[in-house]
Amino acid sequence: MRVVRTISIASAALAMIGTAAIAQDVKTGMVTQIDRLNSTIAIQQKQDGTVGTSGGSSSVKQFKVQGISLDALHAGDQVSFTQSGDTITKIERKK
Repeated sequence: MRVVRTISIASAALAMIGTAAIAQDVKTGMVTQIDRLNSTIAIQQKQDGTVGTSGGSSSVKQFKVQGISLDALHAGDQVSFTQSGDTITKIERKK
């Protein structure tokens, strides 16, 4: 009985880890605003175009930043970032 319970708990833990990994999404954009005091950053992302349009549109979205220093970033920088929900978990300035 104890073995079945251990296997069930391990399976549930692996399922939650897998779901968290799927929820993260790597995107690119341009930094438009940084608020270092509140640990937020606004990034303009180019949206994919749909069939019949002549390109994508741009949208600016505000993100919270978790465990990342924003000191090296400035408005106008091109970045690639990983987000989980509305929180950026990794950000890297493109060269």
